[in-house]
Amino acid sequence: MSRLENIRNSFKSIETETKAFFHGEKWKETLVFLFFVLLAFGFWLLQSLQQTYEIELTIPVRYKNIPADIAFNSPAPETIVAKVKDKGSVLLNYTFKGSFAPIDISMKDKEQKNGTILVSKESIENEILKQLIATTSLQGFEPQEISVNYSQRISKRIPVVFDGDIQPAAGFQISNDIQITPQEVDVYATSTLLDSLSEVKTVFTEIKKADKEIKRTVQLEKIKGANIDPETVSVTIPIEEYTEKTLEIPVSCDHIPPHYTIRMFPAVVKVTCGIPLSRFKSLSKEMFEIHIPYKELEQNISGTLPVTLTKKPDWVRTVTLTPDKIEFILEHNNGHD
Repeated sequence: MSRLENIRNSFKSIETETKAFFHGEKWKETLVFLFFVLLAFGFWLLQSLQQTYEIELTIPVRYKNIPADIAFNSPAPETIVAKVKDKGSVLLNYTFKGSFAPIDISMKDKEQKNGTILVSKESIENEILKQLIATTSLQGFEPQEISVNYSQRISKRIPVVFDGDIQPAAGFQISNDIQITPQEVDVYATSTLLDSLSEVKTVFTEIKKADKEIKRTVQLEKIKGANIDPETVSVTIPIEEYTEKTLEIPVSCDHIPPHYTIRMFPAVVKVTCGIPLSRFKSLSKEMFEIHIPYKELEQNISGTLPVTLTKKPDWVRTVTLTPDKIEFILEHNNGHD
């Protein structure tokens, strides 16, 4: 018997045994057992949900209409933890509900630049009860009142810096500087904190496979103990399709003594650069320069020097020089002895 036939017979045997099990008495007994287990669990759950329990609910606190030049002198409570009592079925609704509406505390009517926000126990209790079902009993909550001191802070204009990772699509590149509007923002804080700040960063932004100019409104990274106005900036990232252009640039040298002649091999270097497609026609060899000071030639004893661009447009990102070295001969003119 071949190996393939043995495998087929094994599968047939397993199939036969499986069918026999599901059609046999043991499987029927298992089903009956599982049915009664589920039935018992259902009765237990129904009974449990009729009993009374206590749970804790977390309700957020939201501070609104805070002027940019106002800051809290100490951390303000961000949540209220309420202890409630009710039947299990009712408390289960709170669990399924998830988050509660925040308790709003507004500074709209606060005209003084120094003072205290005070929310009484009664006010907090009323706000909590608004969100509870009538049968639910409020057992207590913490904190029982909110008291936060605030004061006016000095300001300083600080430049904004983009923080992120931009990955253009194949054949595309960032064609110019990233533009941020506004370029500076007002930061309100203590003089000590302001003296330590030199920049405000945007939140980290990652962009992949970018193939066109990108404009986004980006949040600024929060600074502990400071308020920032505005809290968002507009970021423009110029991205263009790139191509290559090759130009022949002559190698120049100045301040050559009249009794010397310099011969360079080669005297012209090919410059291949990656540029935005929109600038292909406007790019010319007059925009580039390869210059070697005479002193470097005079002090060189090998007769070979590396060449680098001494002038190029700022928007030209990648450049390849061919060759990247030249040979030279410094000849003495007999006629000037």
